[in-house]
Amino acid sequence: MRRIAVLALVLSLFGAATAPARAEMAPDQKREIERIVRDYILANPEVVEKALMALDAKRQQEQAAAQARAVHEMRDTILNSAHQAVVGNPEGKVTLVEFFDYNCGYCKRALPDLMALIQSNPDLRVVMKEFPILSEGSVEAARISVAVKEQTPKRYLEFHRELLGRPGQADRAKALQVARDLGLDAKALERAAKDKAVDENLIEVQQLAHALGIGGTPSYVVGDELVFGAVGFDQLQEKIAAERKACAGETAC
Repeated sequence: MRRIAVLALVLSLFGAATAPARAEMAPDQKREIERIVRDYILANPEVVEKALMALDAKRQQEQAAAQARAVHEMRDTILNSAHQAVVGNPEGKVTLVEFFDYNCGYCKRALPDLMALIQSNPDLRVVMKEFPILSEGSVEAARISVAVKEQTPKRYLEFHRELLGRPGQADRAKALQVARDLGLDAKALERAAKDKAVDENLIEVQQLAHALGIGGTPSYVVGDELVFGAVGFDQLQEKIAAERKACAGETAC
């Protein structure tokens, strides 16, 4: 059934592509061309498979190119927005951007990789983009996390590691408990979580993610490249090294 559907699609595309020429043909000529195309495809079905694979590869390349253009066009907001926390070396030459959700299991799995990257790359600047998409609890936890960034930015990474590393679902109550456990002012954070700055942070990240085609976490930006999923230390380290090399002689990437 799938082969018949594909055949019908190919024939319809052939018909559309050759419509002007076909309009000038006699009915028997049109039928003969259609028969030749049909017989060839039925005798060589792998041609259809190869064509579909080539079409899929072309679309992926076009999507990657469009995403790279979007990253380049919005580079300043992605790398230098005042809304998001910066960890690692704030003056680092190479920047890694992470979109994450506190209830994302893959983000939890990727946390040790992030810490290892910071440890292994003294010139690495990491921009943390709160992208709570999995639940209302994710949004609540993100608001407290952004409040930590606004109130005590030097404690942000400590808070981030503790909240992301704890088992169970993250929400407002859990985020506030983590804050109390770390000796932070939970009441002040609860008030700060209602501030306009928190809304601006989360809205900006949502808009960026939409523009870049990011629909899941963790997702990363290195240079003009988007990296999707918990790809591991080695792959991210390779991309960081490539970006460092590409930026040789520049003051920042």
